[in-house]
Amino acid sequence: MEDSHIVALFTHRAEKAIEETEKKYGSYCHRIAHHVLEDDEDAKEIVNDTYLRLWNTIPPQNPQNFKAYVATVCQRLALDRYDAGKAQKRGGGQVDLVLDELAECIPDGAESHMSESLALRDALNAFLEKLPQRTRILFVQRYWYLTPLSEIAKTCGEQEGAVAMLMLRTRKKLKAFLKKEGFDL
Repeated sequence: MEDSHIVALFTHRAEKAIEETEKKYGSYCHRIAHHVLEDDEDAKEIVNDTYLRLWNTIPPQNPQNFKAYVATVCQRLALDRYDAGKAQKRGGGQVDLVLDELAECIPDGAESHMSESLALRDALNAFLEKLPQRTRILFVQRYWYLTPLSEIAKTCGEQEGAVAMLMLRTRKKLKAFLKKEGFDL
């Protein structure tokens, strides 16, 4: 079923919207949540929470890119669950690794100022557009979907070290790009 039809089902409060979303994006959401939480049961709960959040937000939201909207909702819920779990116990996972890797590339406090956050978003999109397609895909897998380096390497048929080096070089390019764009790193 087309995404626009699924959004229309949500808009008309038809329960079939959840069924169709589950058919089309259930495993996609599970993969996103599992990369963040590293636990199947928690990932399943996040997927169900994603459907509820979609039900509660469409309308008034009318996403133009439903897949991206679903991914964003799922990822935010998973990150919230991760933060809640981290507050209760210490431990390292992909989220900590990814945040550490990106720490020197992203300006401090950018998330607290809306205008700077929007400017950063636009700059990141411009940077990603300039990357070769393969590098862009791997970068997004690592830093948006929080995919472990070992899984990325397996998927693209590379050694994990080669993927790690590509990510390091790409982060260095990102840092240089953001400095050139006027961000204080």
